[in-house]
Amino acid sequence: MGRVSGEGPRRALMDALGHDFADPSLLERALTHSSIANRARPDNQRLEFLGDRVLALVVAEALLAEDAKANEGQIAPRFNALVRKETCAEIAAEVGVGEALILGRSEAMTGGRRKTALLGDAMEAVIAAIYLDAGMEAARGVILRLWGPRVAGAAKDARDAKTRLQEWAQAEGLDLPRYAVIDRRGPDHKPVFTVEVRVEGHGAASAEARSKRDAEQAAAADLLGKVSDE
Repeated sequence: MGRVSGEGPRRALMDALGHDFADPSLLERALTHSSIANRARPDNQRLEFLGDRVLALVVAEALLAEDAKANEGQIAPRFNALVRKETCAEIAAEVGVGEALILGRSEAMTGGRRKTALLGDAMEAVIAAIYLDAGMEAARGVILRLWGPRVAGAAKDARDAKTRLQEWAQAEGLDLPRYAVIDRRGPDHKPVFTVEVRVEGHGAASAEARSKRDAEQAAAADLLGKVSDE
């Protein structure tokens, strides 16, 4: 079986993934950021696009298997929380994607190996690389192992995060949560929204996603976690 050149961070990443690449160039491409890409070395954006879809399918299947009685309204917020960029970045950090990233000098010097967007994108690209290298079952196995604890622990609450935050605020006699888009980046066909939610007297939380709705849900879930710790 082929080996990725070098026995450092990429070797450690493959060990953490539990997948040794037959085609090492796939992993190299999955880890290549646009800051260093050129004609001879394409970046990971196309793989990210594919990996996002592979991840979504496997997570959706896993959630349905985990809770056979849940309806779409119950499954959707759990799904959004599991596939959002922040979750992908958390898992990427756990398996060592950051250390293995191939970055331009400027990006590396400004903390690129720890940036949520870069880690999340690269994690999706790595999933696509596994899929192309060994097929759907191999990709499914890696995803279920890495995401499995989070799938099993997904909230069973039928209400989505925005509804729960609103009901909490009303029960506390507070004004309704206020949402605002504080950033929008990326091309028109693939925008990324950053949304902030505030509840008077209880601070704010923000999150990013590829739709305003998903970003609002993620921000609401984050703020709920904060107020529950107060």
